[in-house]
Amino acid sequence: MPSWPNLSECLPLNCSWEETHNATRINDFGVPPLNYYSIPLLTVITVACAMLFPVGVTGNVMTILVVSKYRDMRTTTNLYLCSMAVSDLLIFLCMPLDLYRLWRYRPWRLGAVLCKLFLFVSESSTYSTILSITALSVERYLAICFPLRAKALVTKRRVRALILILWTVALFSAGPVFIMVGVERDSVWSNLGSGMNYTDFSLENTRECKITHYAVVSGLVEAMVWLNSVFFFIPVFCLTVVYSLIGRRLWQRNRETSISSRVSHRDKSNRQTIKMLVVVVVAFVLCWLPFHVGRYVQFRSLDNPSPLLSVLSEYCQLVSVVLFYLSAAINPILYNTMSWKYRGAAARLFGMADNQPPRGRTASSMKGDGSNGWTESTVSF
Repeated sequence: MPSWPNLSECLPLNCSWEETHNATRINDFGVPPLNYYSIPLLTVITVACAMLFPVGVTGNVMTILVVSKYRDMRTTTNLYLCSMAVSDLLIFLCMPLDLYRLWRYRPWRLGAVLCKLFLFVSESSTYSTILSITALSVERYLAICFPLRAKALVTKRRVRALILILWTVALFSAGPVFIMVGVERDSVWSNLGSGMNYTDFSLENTRECKITHYAVVSGLVEAMVWLNSVFFFIPVFCLTVVYSLIGRRLWQRNRETSISSRVSHRDKSNRQTIKMLVVVVVAFVLCWLPFHVGRYVQFRSLDNPSPLLSVLSEYCQLVSVVLFYLSAAINPILYNTMSWKYRGAAARLFGMADNQPPRGRTASSMKGDGSNGWTESTVSF
């Protein structure tokens, strides 16, 4: 997950080592702990993640195949959803390393490059997801509230270019992770081991994939915490405003008695799409809120260390682990539940239905890449 390794001390009730409060010699400290949490708790987390892994990988791969294989599914809306599926798939590819770090956070034996890389991939994929959700919602707002302008502006070529820009921004924003995270020895154990003739104690066993000391003293950690807040709370505010305006516009149209049948059909399709996107956004917010709360508490504990903040930070992180992978797995489930068109395309993908596009599509929606960018975007998943 895109969380940075813990900076707090080992939780006394959960660590797999002996009590250290009365230790006076290096021998009294036993060996460095392997994990922060109890084995039963880690087992529950691992089982939950293992159940989400096949669901998430299968669902997101299926979404990518459905959009890429069938022409009638390549709408502007679905291009954004396909980009989100790529992000979620990358997140699941990082799950084994994340679980490994939970079970055995020290010593980290997989090298500094892998430590930096898997946290960078998770962080950038998260940024890409929230940017795609925001851009998609703005596109829906234009298509519903300013249809003539959207017809000229929203094309699949431009959407593909915008998705590329969003990924570039996400990768650039996650770049500081390469500086912020690294493999370092635990400072407490290093100080205890220095100058002591204790052959069984090896400082190599304290190497962790963690936030570097430089990142803390230079203020990089604080900057990244604020950057994460910007990437979460500002888009959530924008999404709230956008969907409020969309709902107001659809409600006004619904009150009009002289509305044409064509516009009425289009609004019905828009309402179906908006309902699904709102559920996707709400699920994303609920799954990510504990993570941001935990990261903020973790950062505050650096300035004012306390057992309460440490425990709260650790358990917020545990909850956010499961919710993080749930967020990456739930979107294809929502598509299948709420969209008959997605279910039909998935059935065609597995040979369970006629391999023809569904009826009811207009001729204009089957032509080139000009005006159909807007026409198709109103009939998506």
